[in-house]
Amino acid sequence: MTKGNILRQLVRFSIPLILGNLFQLSYNMVDTIVIGRFAGSTALAAVGTCDQVMNLLILGVSGLCIGASVLMGNFYGAGEKDRMLEEMNTMLLIGLLFALAVMAAGIPLTGTIFTLMRVSPEMIDEATVYLRVIFAGMPFMCLYNIYSAALRSIGDSKTPIRFLVISCMINITLDLLLVVAFHLSVLGAALATVIAQACSAVLCIRYVNRSVPLLRVNWRKLHINRSLAVQTLSYGGMTALQQCTQPIGNLIIQSSVNTLGVSSAAAFSAVRKIEDIGLLPGRSISTGITSFTAQNKGAKNESRIQHGFCRGMSMEITVGAVMCAVVMLLRFPLMSMFTNDGAIIAEGVRYFNLIGFCYVLPCVTNGLQGYFRGIGKMKITLLATLTQISVRVIATLLLTPVMGISGVGLACVLGWAAMIAWELPMQMHIRRKGTI
Repeated sequence: MTKGNILRQLVRFSIPLILGNLFQLSYNMVDTIVIGRFAGSTALAAVGTCDQVMNLLILGVSGLCIGASVLMGNFYGAGEKDRMLEEMNTMLLIGLLFALAVMAAGIPLTGTIFTLMRVSPEMIDEATVYLRVIFAGMPFMCLYNIYSAALRSIGDSKTPIRFLVISCMINITLDLLLVVAFHLSVLGAALATVIAQACSAVLCIRYVNRSVPLLRVNWRKLHINRSLAVQTLSYGGMTALQQCTQPIGNLIIQSSVNTLGVSSAAAFSAVRKIEDIGLLPGRSISTGITSFTAQNKGAKNESRIQHGFCRGMSMEITVGAVMCAVVMLLRFPLMSMFTNDGAIIAEGVRYFNLIGFCYVLPCVTNGLQGYFRGIGKMKITLLATLTQISVRVIATLLLTPVMGISGVGLACVLGWAAMIAWELPMQMHIRRKGTI
C-alpha cells in the first residue's frame, strides 16, 4: 500500500472485509434460528447470555491483534522483515499465554460469572456447558485472529475472509448435524463453534507456512521480544480496552430499554440489527485506513498518509450518505422484515425518523479511529471512545424515560458528535504539526 492508486487500494482491501462480515452476520442469524427452533427457548436464552461474555473475549483478542498488526504494518512498510517476524513470534506467544490464562480461570469460574450476571436458574446448566466449551476453544480463536491480523498488515484482506467463510459453513453444517440430528442442544452448538474456529486457525497457519515465508515462524523456537512485547501490549491493550467499553455501555443501554416494555425492546432489537448491517461497510473501511496508514508510516511517507486519510474519509462519508438514504426510504419495509406487530414497527420507524439522517456521523468516527490506530495513537482512540459511550449512556438514561427508544437514537447522535469534536481537532493538529 506504499505505492499505487490510493482509492483503488482502499476499495480492494475493504470489499473482502465487507463481504466477509456480511456473511458472518448472516451466519449468526442462521445459527440463532437453528438453536431457537431445534434446541428450545431455554437453550436460545442460554446461548444469548453467553454471547455477552464471548463478545468481550473476542473484542479483547481482536484489540490485542490490532495493536500487533499496526506494528507489523510499520515494519512491512519500512522493509524490516526481521523485525516483522520477531513481532509475529512475540504476538503468537502472548496470544497463546492469554488463551491458556482465560481457559484456566474461565472454566472453574463460569458459575461465578453467571451469578454476577444474575442469570435465571433454569438457564444456568445449559449456559455453563456452552461457555466452558467456548473457554476450552480459546487458543483457536486467538490463533485465527493473530494470523488474520498479520495477513491484513501486509495488505492481504482476502485470504482471512475466505477461511472465515469456510469456517462459517462448517459451523452451520455442524449445527445442523449436532443440534438437529444428534439432539446435543447447547453442547452441540458449542462444539460446532469451537471446531469451526479450529478449522479457520489451521487453514490460516497452513496457508502462511506454504505461501507467506515473511510470516512463517518456527513453533519450537517461539519467543518473546521484550521491547516488542511492551509496544504490542501498549498498543493492543489500549485498543482492547476501547473495544470492550462498547459492549459494557450497550449492556447499560439495553437495561434502560428493557424498562420500556416488550414492544420497545423488540423494536430496539430490530433497529440494532439493521444498524449493524448498515454500519458494517464503514467499519471495514476503517480497518483499511488503519492498514494503509501503518504501512506508510513505516515507509515514512507522510504525504501519502494524508492523501489516504482524505480518500478513506470520502469513502466513509459516501457509505454514510447511502445508509441514510436507504434507511429513510425503506424504514417501513425494513422493520416489517422482523415483525407484523404494528406497535413494534411504529416504534422502529419513530427511531429512524430521528436518527435516519445522521448515519454519516458514525462513519466519520470510524475513519478517524482508523487513522489514529494506523499512526499508533491508541490513547486518542481510547479517550474518544470513552467520551462517546459516556455521553451515550448518560443521555440514554435521561432521554429514554421521556422519548422511548427515540431517546436512545438521540443519545447515539450526541455520542457520535462528541467523539468527532474530540478527534477531528486532534487529527488537524497532528497534520499541521507533522508529528506522525
